[in-house]
Amino acid sequence: MTSPGENLRINGDRLWESLMDMAKIGPGIAGGNNRQTLTDSDKEGRELFQRWCEDAGLSMGVDKMGTMFMTRAGTDPDALPVYIGSHLDTQPTGGKYDGVLGVLAGLEVVRSMNDLGIKTRHPIVVTNWTNEEGARFAPAMLASGVFAGVHTMDYAYNRKDMDGKLFGDELKRIGWVGEEEVGARKMHAYFEYHIEQGPILEAEKKQIGVVTHCQGLWWLEFTLTGKEAHTGSTPMTMRVNAGLAMARIMEMVQAVAMGEQPGAVAGVGQVKFSPNSRNVLPGTAVFTVDMRTPSQEKLDRMRATIEAKAAEICSELGVGCSVEAVGHFDPVTFDPTLVGRVRSAAEKLGYSHMNIISGAGHDACWAAKVAPSTMIMCPCVGGLSHNEAEEISMEWAAAGCDVLFHAVVETAEIVE
Repeated sequence: MTSPGENLRINGDRLWESLMDMAKIGPGIAGGNNRQTLTDSDKEGRELFQRWCEDAGLSMGVDKMGTMFMTRAGTDPDALPVYIGSHLDTQPTGGKYDGVLGVLAGLEVVRSMNDLGIKTRHPIVVTNWTNEEGARFAPAMLASGVFAGVHTMDYAYNRKDMDGKLFGDELKRIGWVGEEEVGARKMHAYFEYHIEQGPILEAEKKQIGVVTHCQGLWWLEFTLTGKEAHTGSTPMTMRVNAGLAMARIMEMVQAVAMGEQPGAVAGVGQVKFSPNSRNVLPGTAVFTVDMRTPSQEKLDRMRATIEAKAAEICSELGVGCSVEAVGHFDPVTFDPTLVGRVRSAAEKLGYSHMNIISGAGHDACWAAKVAPSTMIMCPCVGGLSHNEAEEISMEWAAAGCDVLFHAVVETAEIVE
């Protein structure tokens, strides 16, 4: 199978300029981005991406989840496409690179192929998946989950944000309900390029992360029901305190994860008290426990232990407890052939590299259920992500995009 010569590189300056231009849409307050899914800023970012893709000769398809598929034709009309995907939506206090790097690197691969006159037998499709982050509408990786048959479209359309707005209504409001049936497309292969979102590559001084696996995950949303009462006049022995139960559960979650070391993490990142007044004990506390590990055995055991111990804590305090699983995927092993191509590309190009397990969930986790898939990672400063201070270097971005370019073009098969 023919691959591009080792002297061929993408245009790193152009990739960086695209990243900086996209970052102007939905700016945060501290140098990052707040371009949450299905907001007006998301709409504006989609429109910019569409213009860039059409300028590069790509044709657009959009499915009923709003996912954008931008296609560069291949020479064989019967050959299945090679997909490059990630997401343009961000966290409320997100960085400029999480997800965005993968989408715009896919565009840069196509632009570089155009510059170099490279034709491939397989089409190449650059993909922007809707609602990868899950910050506004849980669960994360929602559109790719529907694509892979993990969720129904009805389930997705009825997800609510913290203000009670429905995913389906907001998708329609911004004008991005497509006509394609979700999941109808077939893939020859799927690649995703992403910042590591952790400190390992930088600490090991490696330019490229060759992603072999992705951790499994459970998001468990707890709703604890106590009794609203005045914090100053209710005796300590007569309280039914949902907040206290939550605090004890959070401490327990920490202990459970520490008991499963190495290779397991868990914590709480989102909390909602009601009525959320400084002098009223909360009547309800809603929070999500996020647990992850690449071991299926540990993942199953952590969930069972946390649920059982939470029930005990709430029973002791007289607090009601209900649990809903709002996000899940099993540990993923990426396709060995594609992983090998990524590693070979890094070696051919002279980039330092190492095997790595993704600590975060990505659309590639669901794509792996329907097609051979893999990921490439680049370092990020201090391992910081989901933070406006998230940072990478132009050189890191370009190196990973070079590897993506070579692996994708090899998989799509160059036509001489």
